[in-house]
Parts: sequence; structure tokens; C-alpha cells
Amino acid sequence: MAAYKNPTFQDRAASAAAAKQKALEKLRAKPKLDEATLAERAAAREAREAAEAEKREAKRAAREAEQAEAEAAKRAKAEAEAARLAEEAAKPAITEAQRKAERDARYAARKQRKGK
Repeated sequence: MAAYKNPTFQDRAASAAAAKQKALEKLRAKPKLDEATLAERAAAREAREAAEAEKREAKRAAREAEQAEAEAAKRAKAEAEAARLAEEAAKPAITEAQRKAERDARYAARKQRKGK
């Protein structure tokens, strides 16, 4: 049995060059693609890109619609709050005399219920 011999730098460089040459020959031997196949691939790529662009556009439109809806809801809520505040401000303020009259009426009703 022969002993293992470590390859020298020249041996390693030669085997690397041979492997590179073999790969290049294999690549050159490969047949070229015909124009019909290339055109078919280009058409498929363009169709895929168009579908992706349409999907992105639909997503953007949906996001814009959602934002517009949120803004409209926020605006409606602000308008409702403003209307409530305006209505509250339009109510005449209860004077001290009116409060006293209401309190006296409640007191009289309670007295009557108790039977005194």
C-alpha cells in the first residue's frame, strides 16, 4: 500500500485549473436558448410584475380608503361633541332661586308621601 503524499502547491494549482477548464467546457457545450423560449420567459416575467403592481395598487387604495374612513369618523365624532357642547351652552343656566324652588318641591313631596 502506498503512503499518502501531500500535494504541493503546484499540484493543487494544476488541479484547480483543470477543474476550471472542465467547468468552462461544460458551459460552452450547453445549447443556447431559442428566441421563443426567451420571449415566453419575458412575457411571463412581465405578467408577474404587472400582477404584483396591481396587487400593490389595490393594497395602497385600501389603505387610503381606510385612512379616509378613520378621518371621517374622527370628524363626525368631533362634530357631535361640538354639537353637544353647543346644546349644553344654549341651555339657560339654573339660577339659585330655581334650585331652591326645586329643592322645596322635593321636600314638600316627601313630606306628603310620609303623611305628615
